[in-house]
Amino acid sequence: MFDQDEAPEAGRFRPSDYTAALVQCLLADPARIKGARVLEIGCGSGVLLAAAGAAGAAQLTGVDIEDDAVSATTALMIKQGYMSVSDIHKGPLFTPVGRRQFDLVLANLPHFPMEQAAIDGRLSSWSTGGADGRKLLDGFLDGVLPHLAPGGQALVMHNAFIDLETTRKKAVQLGLSVSVVDSFMVPLPKEKLSVMTPDVLAREIGQTIFRFGCFAFGTVAVLRLTPSLTDGDHR
Repeated sequence: MFDQDEAPEAGRFRPSDYTAALVQCLLADPARIKGARVLEIGCGSGVLLAAAGAAGAAQLTGVDIEDDAVSATTALMIKQGYMSVSDIHKGPLFTPVGRRQFDLVLANLPHFPMEQAAIDGRLSSWSTGGADGRKLLDGFLDGVLPHLAPGGQALVMHNAFIDLETTRKKAVQLGLSVSVVDSFMVPLPKEKLSVMTPDVLAREIGQTIFRFGCFAFGTVAVLRLTPSLTDGDHR
């Protein structure tokens, strides 16, 4: 169980249902993780890197824009005994890793359609994806391909209500193939619905968002991104 007293800065990045889904993906495929160079963009608490470490990853690299996230991830890597194979950086998206390539890239980025606001004790940057939810997600898609090693892949959390088809089309244009690893529903608390971009909420009710009285749920997917194969590409 998460010990908030032991690592108080990590409380702002405590794992969510989204994080749990990616942990499940990692634990379900340990053969792919063993010996892998793993990068997490938006490492937050560091728990995904810890899960990759437990599965035998050879290198754990984390990036986040928040000082507290860098501190929380570093503390967890030390506690779990992975610091000797870890490097944690502050900065936006792929900027801190230069031209390095990885076997697995993880991303559970803020991509809720809302303007910046602090919710449930989190930092104001948590969940905030701009009016359409795609501000960071599109930046991630733009930058991920050069950082995938031969045979590499990315696992990305994706709210269905910011349009999976838009993501597919953009990925194809960037030389990426997209597949859905898993799809599930998460509760949408009233605090988040109250700041959700109104036209997105109106458009998605009954499509990817479902309300039952005072309760609401949204559809979420785990996406796998891989380089598209060309006729001359045998990776």
